Amino acid sequence: MRHGMGNLRSVLRGLEHAGASPRASAEPEEVLRADRVVLPGVAHLADAMRALNERGLSEAIRERVRAGRPYLGICIGLQVLLEEGDEGPTPGMGLLKGRVGRFPDGMGLPVPHMGWNRVHLRRPHPVLREGYFYFVHGYRAEGVSEESVLATTDYGEGFPSAVGSEGCVAVQFHPEKSQRAGLALLERFCRWSP
Repeated sequence: MRHGMGNLRSVLRGLEHAGASPRASAEPEEVLRADRVVLPGVAHLADAMRALNERGLSEAIRERVRAGRPYLGICIGLQVLLEEGDEGPTPGMGLLKGRVGRFPDGMGLPVPHMGWNRVHLRRPHPVLREGYFYFVHGYRAEGVSEESVLATTDYGEGFPSAVGSEGCVAVQFHPEKSQRAGLALLERFCRWSP
């Protein structure tokens, strides 16, 4: 899905490598008709929500996720699912309980969190596996309900690195930058039938 935020070409190439025939679109009707939707991006929540709302995409995403149809959120694609962010404050889509907050200053680690880190599964999921994935983010999910947390990662503190419900799975890391592990995740998403 095209919303003007970040890493679209890399994600399209990763999906092609996974055997899919992806199509980038900023049209809500196409999003509603698609077999599966991937929302990638690197942005602040306020900018992403503004772009999604202006294009009418936020309501299309809400409809898909509520219907349990396959959705993969990557980085900002995870954060937009939450109720709000501390940049403003900014309302998210409210599809999952929780908020987007900046990593705290003074934790002795660089912010943004950039590089490889381990993803620990909380429960089995058909799309996710434990392993090392590539992260680039200064904000993370907080206060997500226990049943929605699929995986966690430690970076000065534990945070949800994958969340989801029914046909929705969203990751804070970047599968398209995570070499073999990331391509395998995209392949599993392309085969997933929730």
